[in-house]
Amino acid sequence: NAAAGMTAPETARHDNPYREWIGAQIRGDFYGYLNPGRPEEAAAMAWRDASISHVKNGIYGEMYAAALIAAAAVCTDIETIIQAGVAQIPRNCRLRRGIEQVLGWYKEGVDSDAILERIHGEYDENQMHHWCHTIPNTMIVTAALLCGGGDFGKSICLAVQAAFDTDCNGATVGSVLGMFGGAKRIEAHWTAPFRDGLVTAIDGFQMVTPEQLTARTLALMG
Repeated sequence: NAAAGMTAPETARHDNPYREWIGAQIRGDFYGYLNPGRPEEAAAMAWRDASISHVKNGIYGEMYAAALIAAAAVCTDIETIIQAGVAQIPRNCRLRRGIEQVLGWYKEGVDSDAILERIHGEYDENQMHHWCHTIPNTMIVTAALLCGGGDFGKSICLAVQAAFDTDCNGATVGSVLGMFGGAKRIEAHWTAPFRDGLVTAIDGFQMVTPEQLTARTLALMG
């Protein structure tokens, strides 16, 4: 749509079957990193970014992810992080209802397996529209964070074993917990493979190191 000369928000709305998928949500991390302790500012940046390609719950998913990461920098427990994230999306949207549904199950004492089974009962991962839709995947992210109890490995494994969009959900959960606990709370077997750098598909950044990415992020924060 952009190549055809359209500008936002028409780029998101015109003939776009992916407009509520999680393509925006997986871009939200950076705005959380830029705004530690400021979930409202992180969500505002995410809204502007997501509006180029997504609508409604597709936008809210990125706002939620960015706000979670921003809040994780200053919160002391996972449930408070979730509440800070959900506060940044509209009260009457379907995404918020899904997140609050997961929160309710968790508070009732429903275990992780049962929560994930309930999500699968509402959404069919074999249906393309469900598999990559923002709502079921955000519910999985929320469930993994809550049931993982702040444990990095347990949480990302819960997110991945839940199916649906596994790589994206595991990455979002890991991003939140990385901000929450810092590198010192991530066991070495998770970080060791990245010691020599990261290979990306971005032109001009095929190989970067975590230190280079950190420096660029800090420069933008300043």
